[in-house]
Amino acid sequence: MLELRPDCECCDRDLPPESRDALICSFECTFCSDCASDVLGGFCPNCGGELVRRPVRPAEKLAANPASTKRVFKAEGCKPSVAA
Repeated sequence: MLELRPDCECCDRDLPPESRDALICSFECTFCSDCASDVLGGFCPNCGGELVRRPVRPAEKLAANPASTKRVFKAEGCKPSVAA
């Protein structure tokens, strides 16, 4: 089950579970669409994997399967991965 992390690792922008602006890699590193395209070139700075749009969990499923509340933020910001 996807964690649905609540923020962008690069800029700490809020990304609620219903956001269509969240992108993830296969390890669920989470970024906003602006950082993913403008800063990272579509690749995760942690693993080098492709960033794709995170699916939206239907609201009725969130009660039993809530999104994560643990924020992951790199205070030093993000730099493009070697793969980018």
